[in-house]
Amino acid sequence: MFSCWLSRLCGGLSTPTGRVTHLIQGSLSRRLMLSSQRRIPELNSFVARTNTCGELRSSHLGQEVTLCGWIQYRRQNIFLVLRDFHGLVQVVIPQDESAASVKKILCEAPMESVVQVSGTVISRPPGQENPKMPTGEIEIKVKSAQLLNTCKKLPFEIKDFVKKTEALRLQYRYLDLRSFQMQYNLRLRSRMVMKMREYLCNLHGFVDIETPTLFKRTPGGAKEFVIPSREPGKFYCLPQSPQQFKQLLMVGGLDRYFQVARCYRDEGSRPDRQPEFTQIDIEMSFVDQIGIQSLIEGLLQYSWPSDKDPVVVPFPSMTFAEALASYGTDKPDTRFGMKEVLPVFPKANRNWNSPVAKSIMEEQRSELIRLMEIQEDGVVLLTAGEHRKACSVLGKLRLECADLLEARGLVLRDPALFSFLWVVDFPLFLPKEENPGELESAHHPFTAPHPSDIHLLHTEPKQVRSQHYDLVLNGNEIGGGSIRIHDAELQRYILATLLKEDVKLLSHLLQALDFGAPPHGGIALGLDRLICLVTGAPSIRDVIAFPKSFRGHDLMSNAPDSLPPEELKPYHIQVSWPADSEAEKSSLNQPYHPES
Repeated sequence: MFSCWLSRLCGGLSTPTGRVTHLIQGSLSRRLMLSSQRRIPELNSFVARTNTCGELRSSHLGQEVTLCGWIQYRRQNIFLVLRDFHGLVQVVIPQDESAASVKKILCEAPMESVVQVSGTVISRPPGQENPKMPTGEIEIKVKSAQLLNTCKKLPFEIKDFVKKTEALRLQYRYLDLRSFQMQYNLRLRSRMVMKMREYLCNLHGFVDIETPTLFKRTPGGAKEFVIPSREPGKFYCLPQSPQQFKQLLMVGGLDRYFQVARCYRDEGSRPDRQPEFTQIDIEMSFVDQIGIQSLIEGLLQYSWPSDKDPVVVPFPSMTFAEALASYGTDKPDTRFGMKEVLPVFPKANRNWNSPVAKSIMEEQRSELIRLMEIQEDGVVLLTAGEHRKACSVLGKLRLECADLLEARGLVLRDPALFSFLWVVDFPLFLPKEENPGELESAHHPFTAPHPSDIHLLHTEPKQVRSQHYDLVLNGNEIGGGSIRIHDAELQRYILATLLKEDVKLLSHLLQALDFGAPPHGGIALGLDRLICLVTGAPSIRDVIAFPKSFRGHDLMSNAPDSLPPEELKPYHIQVSWPADSEAEKSSLNQPYHPES
């Protein structure tokens, strides 16, 4: 049926369907075969250079080339190092009188000025080769040069080994982007995303669909950014994710959706988060949890960088209860053990040196030694209390112990090792922190309950497990998803009765579920976090071209910024200034200031 529909869509109405399908499938196979072969991209098309600085080798000897780039280094006005996005090359500055104008340009241009040079690729003199540079066997004998733009004194050097504060890097982000590490991070990100598109669209028939950025408030979840409209008292909200839209696309029969989606959460000052971030958003109809997990394992395996150890599938799986009991967290770092706050120092005579010893009976000690495989002079850390809190304390203590041991030279968390883990069977609901007698969704209100626990929804909802699954990498959650509720009555009951949410906010979704919604599920991978872990970057800000500071500010453009009252008037907004901001209010002539 799908082949027939695809054939008609491609203009095959007057051609036998089987023939058109054969042509389409054959063409697709050839394209996929070509795309799977490693092809060198053409980096010099449409531009004023013949080669990049980083590509020249001994095989180019004698060739006439034109290069464009930044002056990174100059020595004794004899040679300079030219840099572009692809690498470095040494350029010999001509010393003869006939090339005085070329020498003047290359010797007087400040560091980081942009130049174009033309000349011949020659071998470096014997003994002057640089094995640390990919272009270290050759240099460029310059014949002509042009200064394309000069550079003023920089706030910092464009070298990775030069230490710079993050605030300074963000203030001059366009300069920081010239560094090798930022170039590597962003280009690797681009390659991985392209491979993901290829895997999803070309190999598995997903449809790349853009969803709206201006939406409405969603009950539950993170705090949303509010956008005023010209209608009095009416506001848009920026979506935390395309969650509702991708479910509606399944109702619309799109079957397989994906999007490199921009998402927004007003989470305040959190050093490991960004107010705007990117996720690989996926939804499928007629799928179960195993299907989604298999898809993601294949996606990561296909898009994984070739310079890293290959991804091994399938990923191991662990229930939420197991993760909490063994590691004290729902996102365990499984690169090391140390599973289980009082110190216990076991001795061979079983006389434990610990203040907790008198509280543990002899048979309990024996069982503890057996279960934990305690060795002579080992150390065991114990805690007591409410199960989830006690486990959480031990989980944090486990990571702290790992930090202390690694600070003393013991490698527990190999940075070159990528340890993936699925965590499943989360609780569907959690008690609200501010009111433990009420429930809130452990993830979001559209997650389907576990089939074995549906009967508990009306009697013991706190005991209901969900069909939610998280993907964890080296102790970081890099993805989360679930099988969704596709029955309107069940969704209405959970929203109105159990969560006590206003169902009017979701009337459009409930109505859609009533019109023949297929079973469906999906997942979202946090692209920023994933790339951060793959590159080994210290922060997600190092894999985003123009990130916000940990306080949510753009230090380069000084956003968020003020607005004068006349620009707020069409949106029917009047700023209420705190008492301690009166002086600032006067100095700014009463503009709008979002932080107020």
